[in-house]
Amino acid sequence: MNDCLFCKIVSGEIPSNKIYEDEHTFAFEDIDPKAPTHVLVIPKKHLSGLKEATASDAEIIGRCHLTAAQIARQRKIEDGYRTVLNVGPKSGQSVFHLHVHLLGGRDLRWPPG
Repeated sequence: MNDCLFCKIVSGEIPSNKIYEDEHTFAFEDIDPKAPTHVLVIPKKHLSGLKEATASDAEIIGRCHLTAAQIARQRKIEDGYRTVLNVGPKSGQSVFHLHVHLLGGRDLRWPPG
């Protein structure tokens, strides 16, 4: 998608602090971190969000979560981390390209907000 911020990050048009990439997913540091580890994991294929997803998107959504788990292992935060998918503006979603937030490296309280 031509006007999508995250699509431009994947294509290299906009710089990011990339920490992981494979043929399906791309992960980079959040520019406004809410925890010591705050990574965004996105599918390379544009998908606006979870509410727009269909059954054919299940694999890529799963891959995003598995990528987050891999990064959590690498960062040694397996004793507690959170993956979050914000859905819609009222949840705080501001970029409409599906993305999984990986948050960890500190105690995470419940409820989250």
